[in-house]
Amino acid sequence: QVQLVESGGGLVQAGGSLRLSCLASGSIFRINAMGWYRQAPGKQRELVAVISSDGSTSYVDSVKGRFTISRGNAKNSVYLQMNSLRPEDTAVYYCNVYNGREWTTYWGQGTQVTVSS
Repeated sequence: QVQLVESGGGLVQAGGSLRLSCLASGSIFRINAMGWYRQAPGKQRELVAVISSDGSTSYVDSVKGRFTISRGNAKNSVYLQMNSLRPEDTAVYYCNVYNGREWTTYWGQGTQVTVSS
């Protein structure tokens, strides 16, 4: 099993910032990449940001220039710095691990981000 623990969410006004943290543990054979997903009420879960083992990053268009994903010193940790937050960023944010073939099917409890206008 894989355990994913997210933290750092909260309530913030539009234009504000938050920093999310995630720690993965358990039976992780390989970590090729880590990523952040989010799920807003009534919407499908979407992949927001990814960081590969070589440090390369990618973002969904809606967060480019505002969000920054980074890895911790421990290779099983990942952060998401979110700046210039907008009400449409409101969602539960989850992290996950890519093992080279697929994203794991394990999900943590997520961390709620609420942006007020």
